[in-house]
Amino acid sequence: MTVDHRDPTPLYVQLAAAIRADITSGNFAKDDLIPSESYLQQTHGVSRVTVRKAMEVLRTEGLIYTLPQRGSYVR
Repeated sequence: MTVDHRDPTPLYVQLAAAIRADITSGNFAKDDLIPSESYLQQTHGVSRVTVRKAMEVLRTEGLIYTLPQRGSYVR
């Protein structure tokens, strides 16, 4: 799943939904590393700010945790 730049839904919401779907479907297991910001930027065609906002949404939902200088992982 990727983001649709023509959809009126904010891109960060779409990206968070795509990552959430990967987590809930089992594509990412507990403690798996979520792809890097730069990878998500390139594959989804979004800005760094968009990726960071999407990750914040997932952190707030309790789906991921972030370790400084190490990345974000599935909770």
